[in-house]
Amino acid sequence: MRIENDPKLDFRDVLIRPKRSTLGSRAEVDVFRSFRFAHTGRDWTGFPLIAANMDVVGTIPMARALFRHGAMVALHKHYGPDELAAFFREPESVNAFFSLGTTEADHDKLARVHAQSPIGKICLDVANGYTEKFVETVKATRDEYPDAVIMAGNVVTGDMTEALILAGADIVKVGIGPGSVCTTRKMTGVGYPQLSAIIECADAAHGLKGLVCGDGGVTVPGDLAKGYGAGADFMMLGGMLAGHDECEGDIRYEERDGEKVPVGMTFYGMSSDTAMKRYSGGVAKYRASEGKTVEVPYRGPVEGTMQELMGGVRSAMTYIGAVRLKEVPKRTTFIMVGSQLNTVFGS
Repeated sequence: MRIENDPKLDFRDVLIRPKRSTLGSRAEVDVFRSFRFAHTGRDWTGFPLIAANMDVVGTIPMARALFRHGAMVALHKHYGPDELAAFFREPESVNAFFSLGTTEADHDKLARVHAQSPIGKICLDVANGYTEKFVETVKATRDEYPDAVIMAGNVVTGDMTEALILAGADIVKVGIGPGSVCTTRKMTGVGYPQLSAIIECADAAHGLKGLVCGDGGVTVPGDLAKGYGAGADFMMLGGMLAGHDECEGDIRYEERDGEKVPVGMTFYGMSSDTAMKRYSGGVAKYRASEGKTVEVPYRGPVEGTMQELMGGVRSAMTYIGAVRLKEVPKRTTFIMVGSQLNTVFGS
């Protein structure tokens, strides 16, 4: 047993210090970024936000909606192969990841879809990216799909970030336990504060020309700016994109003035009782649920939320004088704080 004494930080532990700027308006900043992926040499330009591969938010309608903003979606893995093949023939699929785990069935489905519609982006997703089996899966997938952009995770430390990049990942997904409907930290005691995880993993990845995606922990648009400031190349959102028309959660209605009005939508973690009952017949005897099921307010089209998210990032950039999104890490100074918000009238 050993104890590390250096501080590890979460989004709530810091604020970004403002700096003098020549910018006159939020309209002057560019929130798009261009990347070249290390293993494929392929280029991509867009707003580096990814909807999480959860079956409520990682949907085909969400992919079509976010495409209009230059953002991406990691599709959930429970679509049928024919439906996926049809979607990956659409122009909007250029910003979508095909998601899968490590099972033979997952990889058989990928091969079947790829044979009908070539897959350009693959998300290899497991809760624990520290196993040798996972590293071997990344290597095998890279060998089989040499031209695909591969995102793999999740991990929270520099050593495994390096291992996954060397195994063939272009993007490493960072985060264990920070999600709003994830209970891994509660159930296992395992995790890592998300801001520090991004900082450390980004440092390791960038030395190998790899990229990182901060996955989870974002509760307000300002956290998105902090993630980019910490070195995240991409940020992945789940709960903040839940409750919209483009989601696939069950909607709860209330009767108002003789009409049924949508007021809430189900949202749950992919390791929750709800998800495992839906897709696996229940929680296996050798494991416990590591997710929860909640109801989020119904929020209408995702368009409004995307405007808030992108607007928040633009505003943060004007506060620190960053004209382009790629300048944000260089112009970010974090200050540790005891509190962030005045909550006298709520959060």
